[in-house]
Amino acid sequence: MRKNNNQIRIISGRFGGQTIDTPKTKLTHPMGERERMAIFNSLRDEISGRRILDAFAGSGAIGIEALSIGAAHVDFMENNPKAIKTIKQNLAKFKIDDANILKYPDGDYGIIFVDPPYDNPQYDIVAGLVYNLVPGGYFVLSHPETPEPPAFTYLEMVSDKKYAAAHIKIYRKK
Repeated sequence: MRKNNNQIRIISGRFGGQTIDTPKTKLTHPMGERERMAIFNSLRDEISGRRILDAFAGSGAIGIEALSIGAAHVDFMENNPKAIKTIKQNLAKFKIDDANILKYPDGDYGIIFVDPPYDNPQYDIVAGLVYNLVPGGYFVLSHPETPEPPAFTYLEMVSDKKYAAAHIKIYRKK
């Protein structure tokens, strides 16, 4: 449920029910509430205490949702200046001051959420992010129907679901 066209709601946890802003640009697309709910229902028990990367972060909704339900730390990977400004404002709203906004991943992560722009999914960058995933970690990819994402032969498919235009794949590193 959107409060207005530039806001989305955090679903659960300590920030649940509160809204955050989305960037005022067509270069990002906020993941729908239904898709976020499905992802977090699937991985809820895996998030607590983990270091997480929210890649192609946009508004930061995925990372903020993860922090809301117990992630130890979230890095936000984003290059768009309007999106970076929005993420900073959203983090300030919740007084989150220990998160990093990066252009590239920094270190190893227990969960990597990847939601690239659908009109330019940048699968070369997406494929490289897998190298930042710890063994046993989860890689969550939201992608358009076409083009198909690369085959991740070193990851095990846990879930593959479709929600309107979004395909959500969850992998686990062997």
